Amino acid sequence: QVQLVESGGGSVQAGGSLTLSCAAHEYSNFGYCMAWFRQAPGKEREGVASIYTQAGLTYYHDSVKGRFTISRDNAKKTLTLQMDNLNHNDTAMYYCAARSTRGCSALESNGYETWGRGTQVTVSS
Repeated sequence: QVQLVESGGGSVQAGGSLTLSCAAHEYSNFGYCMAWFRQAPGKEREGVASIYTQAGLTYYHDSVKGRFTISRDNAKKTLTLQMDNLNHNDTAMYYCAARSTRGCSALESNGYETWGRGTQVTVSS
């Protein structure tokens, strides 16, 4: 099992940028598929972006295409989400997740075995 720790959240004005990081500590295996999810108050958790860690294939929710970039460093076991041109709708708790099976493209939370505790992103207008 992989332990995940997110960092990098904070408060930013609309149009600004943040970089989230997710570190997998103490374990030899990085997830086969890694993803970022988010959940705003009163809303369901939604998939933001995902990546197959070996092939590097990436997938994005339509609302973040062209603004967010997911990447990974397999040697450092770190997942990153670069978020640019943020808007109020991006305000949410952001979670890092890992799965050992296929299913990256669906951006659905089912199937992810390990989750971080989240990092808060707040965008003010």
